[in-house]
Amino acid sequence: MGFRLPGIRKATKEASKGEVPKGYLAVYVGEKMKRFIVPISYLNQPSFQDLLSKAEEEFGYVHPMGGLTFSCTEDMFLDIVSILA
Repeated sequence: MGFRLPGIRKATKEASKGEVPKGYLAVYVGEKMKRFIVPISYLNQPSFQDLLSKAEEEFGYVHPMGGLTFSCTEDMFLDIVSILA
């Protein structure tokens, strides 16, 4: 038994090759740099903007994975995204 977060997608085989569906963006989260695909509409949300600000402070505009990288834990990221979904 599990739960679904309709707004977030785990990276599929196509998305993990660099292909992200239109209207979404890839983010890397946690120590293992797990990749998630999230809607771009999340960029307007204050809690997501807080994550973006922290990422900018830590990495500047050079992210090691080539995409947005958040140094928070996966659990924290999923908590934030579950509120937005």
